[in-house]
Amino acid sequence: MELDETPYEGVVREVLEETGVKVAPERLTGVYKNMKLGVVSLAILCRPVDGEPQTSDEAVSVAWLRPAEAIEAMPEARAIRVTDALSEGGPFVRAHDGTSLL
Repeated sequence: MELDETPYEGVVREVLEETGVKVAPERLTGVYKNMKLGVVSLAILCRPVDGEPQTSDEAVSVAWLRPAEAIEAMPEARAIRVTDALSEGGPFVRAHDGTSLL
């Protein structure tokens, strides 16, 4: 995030820069801390509104996946973000070591 932007503005900018897809943020779904690195990440559920997916320097591959496909392709610490985004009751707060939930 840039200093002058909100988390929602940041996710719109980042997704557009990295994938060519403009998104509309819907809601915060989780807060995740990598305990090894001390990094806190926010997960925001978005819906695509415009643009065609494309690769970039930061996204060497871009694909639309069904939730089960995305979860299977990711380590647990990333897959839980998809699960949380599609669940009721969030935002969820979780800790992980970069690979597994703690």
